[in-house]
Amino acid sequence: MIRPNAYVGSAIERIEDERLLSGKGTFVGDLNPAELLHVAILRSPISHGLIRSIDVSAARALTGVSAVITAAEIGTVPIIPIRQHPVPEGEAFRQPVIASGKVRYVGEPVVVVVAVDPAIAEDALELIVLDIEELPPVVDYVTASRGESLLFEEVGSNKAATFNARMGDATAAFAQAHYTRKERFSVQRHTAFPMETRGLLAEWDDNAGRMTLYGATKVPFFNRRVLASMLDIELSAVDLIEVDVGGGFGARGEFYPEDFLVPFAARHVGGKVRWIEDRREHLMAMNHAREMYAEMEIACTKEGIVVGIRGRIDIDLGAYARTNGFTTPRNVVQFVSGPYCIRNIAIDSHSFVTSKTPTGTYRGPGRYGSSFFCERLLDMAAADLGIDPAALRLKNLIREDQLPRPLATMMNLDATWQTELDNGAYGIVMQRCLDEFDWQEKVKLQGQLIDGRYHGVAVGNFVEGGAGGRFENARMTIEDDGMVTVAVGSTALGQGLKTVMSQIAADALSLPIERIRILHGSTTLLTDGVGSFHSRATVMGGSAILVAAEALLEVVRTKISERLGAPQTRVFFSDGAIEADGKSFPFQDFAGISVEKTFINTKLTYSYGAHAAHVAVDAGTGDVEVLDYVTVDDVGRVVNPTTLHGQVLGAIVQGLGSTFLEHLQYDENGQLLTGSLADYLLPTATDFPNIRAVSLGLRPCPNNPLGAKGAGEGGLIAVGGVIANAVASALRSFQVQPCDLPLSPPRLWRLIEESRLVQKSR
Repeated sequence: MIRPNAYVGSAIERIEDERLLSGKGTFVGDLNPAELLHVAILRSPISHGLIRSIDVSAARALTGVSAVITAAEIGTVPIIPIRQHPVPEGEAFRQPVIASGKVRYVGEPVVVVVAVDPAIAEDALELIVLDIEELPPVVDYVTASRGESLLFEEVGSNKAATFNARMGDATAAFAQAHYTRKERFSVQRHTAFPMETRGLLAEWDDNAGRMTLYGATKVPFFNRRVLASMLDIELSAVDLIEVDVGGGFGARGEFYPEDFLVPFAARHVGGKVRWIEDRREHLMAMNHAREMYAEMEIACTKEGIVVGIRGRIDIDLGAYARTNGFTTPRNVVQFVSGPYCIRNIAIDSHSFVTSKTPTGTYRGPGRYGSSFFCERLLDMAAADLGIDPAALRLKNLIREDQLPRPLATMMNLDATWQTELDNGAYGIVMQRCLDEFDWQEKVKLQGQLIDGRYHGVAVGNFVEGGAGGRFENARMTIEDDGMVTVAVGSTALGQGLKTVMSQIAADALSLPIERIRILHGSTTLLTDGVGSFHSRATVMGGSAILVAAEALLEVVRTKISERLGAPQTRVFFSDGAIEADGKSFPFQDFAGISVEKTFINTKLTYSYGAHAAHVAVDAGTGDVEVLDYVTVDDVGRVVNPTTLHGQVLGAIVQGLGSTFLEHLQYDENGQLLTGSLADYLLPTATDFPNIRAVSLGLRPCPNNPLGAKGAGEGGLIAVGGVIANAVASALRSFQVQPCDLPLSPPRLWRLIEESRLVQKSR
């Protein structure tokens, strides 16, 4: 009989955990083939300068050194392409894989050393003599905008790109509004900081002319195409293999300079080379994120209806436009309105290159900042108008009968570029959050001094875009051992991919989950694929599995019909057999049948939800304790409540770390000051123990057969705005308005003391 749909929606324990927790995982550091050589990279110690000379003679002479590679050995230095949201003016700011003639940030690769031992490779770096003529560093976006020192003289400007979001007539809306308020905000530079630093192992087979690269994550098929082009070899001669990975969060797995330099080194020496960065190298070289400065203005009616929002956002892009460097500048302008029905929008972002590590995506790119700006303005407006902040939000949320609803139009992407929110019950979910949080009681604590600390509460909403990338592939193969192997283009970044895909495949084929074998990510498995980013893996990969399952059943049905000489209408898999119209056939009869199918979708998904926070602030120290944090979200069809719950809780903690702790800081010479865990603070398990998350499946997505929506980032998006509003509510007697992140104790203490001085002077 047909097995009912039992796995999707069930809290199946993660299949991958036993192997990882028992130490059987295979990370890049676990790969130790014979005759392995090791790579170390000399990085620029100067933030901006001209390379006069590089003396590598002593390094080459060191016993155990196999090769020393500079731009001269590479020849024509490849330039890394932009993967997401390319704009014509940004092309000139792309990054070369190695510095040639000029360095533009501390940490930029200058020389690659290959040696028989990692320590020898590091020793060789010490013997290289760099002569760099220092140029004035471009330390921030303000300096960049003046153009007094140019990172790219041939361009004549440090502005890399501008993005414009428009809806309605903001000028008219503000002219007619009863209430307006303008504020400045900033979000600090920080980074994704996965537990495992980046690593690659490249093997060059000289006889076959073949490159195999281990350590692929996120977008292996895109990276494969880029690498093949840069090495000038056929695509079929390059394989990228995914092994276990200790987190990604949007930053790991993009095409970095090392993704060329390590394979090039392998080909250069004709063998196998491995590179694993140390933590300081990681903090200098992997994508940074978020640094932006905004001047935003809101317009409302006297009843608190938001009629317009406008502003300018300046973004510190770092030294180059990397593969996804323009994603944040683009997202931050289009998503400022979030789930609110704001009819008039005019927001521009301007990206400037500076003498810092380049930036890219980090969980909720652009949306974390835009939510911070919007939610802060909403609370300020509510206070000025004398309206409960929760009530103001409820009356401004997009109603269900207004969906689908377009977001602001992006004016400079393919002339005009539109996206729309799909479906949702925003008001219902926010009300559930208020109830879970007990808003009616806790709001009475606003500004109250209790046991020496000031209490504050806040609530906010978010939307989370997902399912980008337009397509994903899946292959299904019937094995002679009674298993079905499912290969999918989505990659595993620690999110429980194997578990979720197994659930989807088992239900699609009516098989026990033990009969499903999941393979993922590697370019050897499929003709093409995309990967895991933009909360897409489950939606796109899972939908591809459904399409492939349907095709596999059709192939089997056709073969059975041919065998019996009569058309078969009902075919399904069962435990150990395939059944058709009352007849049973052993799996072995169909072993080897394999189909690969593509799921194509040009419409994004939009999860949504609400966050609420209760904080206590010590005005004497600026310390903030999060007493309670609640989020309620709707992610469409829930595939696995347990893995989803883990994703949401993890995202909230990352958001709290972003809001309170993490900050990459530079000095006036462009030197990174926070290059170790002694300086770069991360949240620990004891920092934020009081977090609650409720995930609902109220409105399945209408745009994919799975009905799922992306759910990997929503737990982070609203955290900055909600926490800042709760802190402002706690400190309202001081009239403190925290508009700059992070909300560190020294920063809050200074705001409180400045307020006290102002009040004393009156």
